Amino acid sequence: MRVPPQRHLTLRRPSSTPVWLQIGWRILLVLALIGLAVAVHWFDRDGLRDSAGGEISLIDILYFTMISVTTTGYGDIVPVTEQARMFDAFIVTPIRIFVVMIFFGTAYTFVIRRTWDRWRMSIIQKTLTDHTVIAGFGVTGRETAEELIARGMPAERIVVMDCLAEAVAEAETLGCTVIQGDATRDATLQAVRINQANALVVTAGRDDTAILITLTARHLAPNLRISTTIRAEDNELLARQAGATTVVNPVSFAGLLLAGSCEGTHTTEYITDLASAAGHVQLVERPIAAAEAGGPLSALTTGLGVRIIREGRDFGFWQPEAQRLEPGDRIVEIVPAVST
Repeated sequence: MRVPPQRHLTLRRPSSTPVWLQIGWRILLVLALIGLAVAVHWFDRDGLRDSAGGEISLIDILYFTMISVTTTGYGDIVPVTEQARMFDAFIVTPIRIFVVMIFFGTAYTFVIRRTWDRWRMSIIQKTLTDHTVIAGFGVTGRETAEELIARGMPAERIVVMDCLAEAVAEAETLGCTVIQGDATRDATLQAVRINQANALVVTAGRDDTAILITLTARHLAPNLRISTTIRAEDNELLARQAGATTVVNPVSFAGLLLAGSCEGTHTTEYITDLASAAGHVQLVERPIAAAEAGGPLSALTTGLGVRIIREGRDFGFWQPEAQRLEPGDRIVEIVPAVST
């Protein structure tokens, strides 16, 4: 049993505050901090000395405060009393740090981060090819990603799409390439270069959403292999009509396993063993090798052949067609697991 990596759990909620209001609050905070420094400098203006002589005016206070907050000062106006120096050391200096942090934080949030994200995305997109896309990262999506990784697929070749930031963050802990967005939209699927992908796994959690994702992906990638999970048996035909290459009903499959377990535990255990990379044997599909053409399915040396796929039709190992493999055939065979 795989144990998921431990993460620090936090509750998060997308901000509903518009960008202009977020920037406005930061500007008001900066003005409030500067206003505090101006007020204290004004009431303690007797503790300041102007090298040019004369009394310290309100203009001098504004000038000195702005220079002190934004720079280290020019030395023309300086604090001379202990009280004024203590205020500059323990109040103005922290204000200066806070103002700089607010400016840099705002620039990073609204300019630098977005530019950086766009640049990183363009770099990742250039390398995205022959990858597997998982649309929806719930329990089934996570199990799919973990199983693909266990079978030897590099995590960076798995692209996870989900609308929830929490799900995307969870997929990122596995090392997957992630994108937060709606998989039913053309733009989101095009962003992950769906037309260059090797396969799409749709685990949306809702049949209507899964069918819409399948339909959208098939429109953008006519030759893409699409595996879609459907919970209601009545929707399986709709998913195939939408373009799904394979439709998996986890509810029906679980029922088959449970029914089989009533007659004996070994059948169910063996099916689970075949389906998992952690098992002793694996069920794999592959094209036949050139040297295998002309021979029977039973003569395979790599494993136990159980099915032939020829021109879209399936033939079992007991049928006459299995006595001779032909170029272009694909076979399903049971092979020993790599770890055994």
